[in-house]
Amino acid sequence: MPAAPRVRIAPSPTGYLHVGGARTALYNWLFARRLHGTFILRIEDTDRERNRPELVDEILSGLEWLGLDWDEKTYFQSDNAPAHQAAAQRLYDAGKAYYCECTGADVQARKKPGEPPGYDGYCSRRDLPPGPGRALRFRVPEDGVTVVHDIVRGDPEFPNSTIDDFVILKSDGQPLFYLANVVDDMDMRISHVIRGEEHLPNTPKTSMLWDALGGGAQPIYAHLPDLVDAKRRKLSKRRDPEGVAVETYRRQGYLAEAMRNYLALLGWSPVDGREILTVDEMVVEFRLEKVNNSPAFFDVAKLSHFNGEYIRRLGTSKFIQVVQPWMETAPWEPDNYDPDAFARLAPLVQERVTTLSEVPPMVDFIFLDEPIVDEAAWDKAITRNESAPAMLAACRAGLAEAAWDAASIRAVLEAAADSLGLKLARAQAPVRVALTGRSVGPPLFESIEVLGRDKTVGRLDEALRRREQAGA
Repeated sequence: MPAAPRVRIAPSPTGYLHVGGARTALYNWLFARRLHGTFILRIEDTDRERNRPELVDEILSGLEWLGLDWDEKTYFQSDNAPAHQAAAQRLYDAGKAYYCECTGADVQARKKPGEPPGYDGYCSRRDLPPGPGRALRFRVPEDGVTVVHDIVRGDPEFPNSTIDDFVILKSDGQPLFYLANVVDDMDMRISHVIRGEEHLPNTPKTSMLWDALGGGAQPIYAHLPDLVDAKRRKLSKRRDPEGVAVETYRRQGYLAEAMRNYLALLGWSPVDGREILTVDEMVVEFRLEKVNNSPAFFDVAKLSHFNGEYIRRLGTSKFIQVVQPWMETAPWEPDNYDPDAFARLAPLVQERVTTLSEVPPMVDFIFLDEPIVDEAAWDKAITRNESAPAMLAACRAGLAEAAWDAASIRAVLEAAADSLGLKLARAQAPVRVALTGRSVGPPLFESIEVLGRDKTVGRLDEALRRREQAGA
């Protein structure tokens, strides 16, 4: 029976957890969990210039939020620096690497017109010893082809003649990605390397290093398709650092379950085509060999649809619980918040939002002394609406005396609309804007019931006063 797989994700603390990195982590996690393997987290923190240590916590928090628990401890690549240096020394001692003192300007100065870019091997036979300003380059075999065995991509081939002798130790002695990655994967006995397709061009180099270091059987590779935007451009941290960060969606009120479900379908789907899947169903059904090799469109509108579906599947009490962090930072005074009032509106709001951050604007009119007014909506529904004064006045008179329940409130508005020869859907627009400040929101009659008679009558009076001033 094959040994249980050991897989890893290796984020760098040079930016937030990218949605593409989260998808990669998810696929690794699903693969490991289905086969009862080991899922390892290794922070690749050897880039001294670009590292931001505070982002380590962001990465860990994002993975935990998504429910992607890792096995063993959290590893830091910098802790394995002695092994990286030892591996570089072994390669040098075996003649498989050499020191080079060429600068980029030196290489460019030697180029003849029409020659391709890249290093020309100038120092490969100079036998330079280590020294200041000298980087260590791996000696790429001149002949042959390096084949990458890839579950997603097949067996792409890379002629060695197209690969320059590449740097494995910088001139300051710091290891580059290729070397550190191979050494760490060997030490951790990684069986499968599941990562983004941007790493595929690097894989021949890591494959050569693996063999040169005597690592034995190489990991099985799976290079996942890129995530792209609506213009089919690869999602970019530099172009849209907020829009690709998992933390952005978390702050906006996307549920972890919805994000995890959506990410799983960016390159893979179950055989029956279902889209809404529990995590247990994903673990059972996920297959690396079924991952598509075409770019996957990260569609925020579809993610929002997924999120709305997940929000509506919550029980009301659970919905009230998960939305509380957004209610606590809403624009009303804490003492004005009435949990019972929100609980009455919660089921109605739950049916209408796609993110949790949309909830406070839908109910803030209940807890504010005066509603936050959308001036464009006010202008259309009240200022420029000839029937608005009569409708507001009729509703004000009726609501001042009516029984206070949604059915009675509806009857008042229907009677006012009938008296003006208007359909209720059109007639109620000025009432909604006067009471809530907006043209959309929870069902109006239930909203008025929760708002209460005193606030309702007071806001209708204020709307009439303002409308009269506007018409003067």
